[in-house]
Amino acid sequence: MMLIHAVRLHLLRESHVCGRWSRSSRMWQRQMNDSVYTKVDFDQEETKAKLLGFPGGSVDLLKQECGGIAILTINNPSHMNAFTGAMMVQLEEKVSQLEQWADGKGLILQGAAGTFCSGSDLNAVKAFSKRQDGMEMCMFMQNVLTRLLRLPLISLALVEGRALGGGAELTTACDFRLMAPGSVIQFVHKRMGLVPGWGGGARLVRLVGSQTSLKLLCGATKVEPQFGVQIGLADGVLEETRVEEGVGTVQQQAEKWLSRYTTGPPAVVQAIKKVALSGRELPLVDALRTEKDVLASVWGGPANLQALATKSKHK
Repeated sequence: MMLIHAVRLHLLRESHVCGRWSRSSRMWQRQMNDSVYTKVDFDQEETKAKLLGFPGGSVDLLKQECGGIAILTINNPSHMNAFTGAMMVQLEEKVSQLEQWADGKGLILQGAAGTFCSGSDLNAVKAFSKRQDGMEMCMFMQNVLTRLLRLPLISLALVEGRALGGGAELTTACDFRLMAPGSVIQFVHKRMGLVPGWGGGARLVRLVGSQTSLKLLCGATKVEPQFGVQIGLADGVLEETRVEEGVGTVQQQAEKWLSRYTTGPPAVVQAIKKVALSGRELPLVDALRTEKDVLASVWGGPANLQALATKSKHK
């Protein structure tokens, strides 16, 4: 007991010293909270007002407080869950809520009624046909999806049915992707005379490489589950739902799959996500400094002290 007490005092003193986050870490924290585009680039509030002129559908958020898992549902089934302007604004609002969720650990992003998302609603696209309007919509959605990817939660896109165009881009804004049997991810932008505009092109290259990305974008190739796993776009394939054999719904399967990465205290899970995020987005030296600063936020914390008191690495 005296040894444990001494270790605790030492760790708490170290935590006090290390807890003074460095200037580089504070700068990184601000960078992670910033959007890609600022008010210098476009007037976000004005763009939101324009988008709200195209109502319909909803983006629904359910927080499971007991387990720290949130379910974010794209809900516009009559249009294959295509995003209306109002839904884009709602997505931004839900991301803002998740950014403030101190007890959150994981997020499942799904579509309603057995399909994922077919991109943008054509009524909104036609109304934003002027180049400047189109660029403002692009900047707005890039900001939102970048913030979604940077959430301090382990995020999972649960792909049922079709994820087309902007819906395919949406899958790349999560840490992981699970595909249900019969589902398809397809970047169909070329058929509309366009390229990805929500950041999906850049994220796709980071996920599968430039060669494969060119094939998927130029060929508007259908990515079915096994092919998705083969190229690294999908992280797993769900089983067919068979109640009599104990195979749960796709959401239940997704929650079980995600649970292997979200077990543990929220502070520790969120810290791990920050380390991975900094490694992905920052130069090596900055990422190393950030890793040290994130360690300071959990060193000597409740989870660390409990583990020291009850566990041994050497057994």
